[in-house]
Amino acid sequence: MTNLNIDGMALAPGVLETIVSIAVAEVEGVASLGSSASGFRSRLGGKQGVQGVEVVADEQDNLSVSVHVDAYYGTVLPELAAKIREAVVDAAAIQVGASISSVDVYVDGIQFAR
Repeated sequence: MTNLNIDGMALAPGVLETIVSIAVAEVEGVASLGSSASGFRSRLGGKQGVQGVEVVADEQDNLSVSVHVDAYYGTVLPELAAKIREAVVDAAAIQVGASISSVDVYVDGIQFAR
């Protein structure tokens, strides 16, 4: 990913991914960001970045975020996804003034111990 330009400010690759990862990690019910499968894929030659987070800008500078998480057993997954979406949108808006057009949440696994 090249630099993101948001309201005249250039962000280096990885800055928004880091902001998103911190926001997601703070959501109750998230056991971990990324999964063992995505981590394995990244070791096989995937692109560098924050594991489990991908930010893509389209031609109109709309930002789309994909987040891969493992959830704790017993967590209501639709509610978790809604909380993650809200945390991502809020963090991007507050920290860098970015407007997120979509947040896709992928629950890649369940962890049983808290």
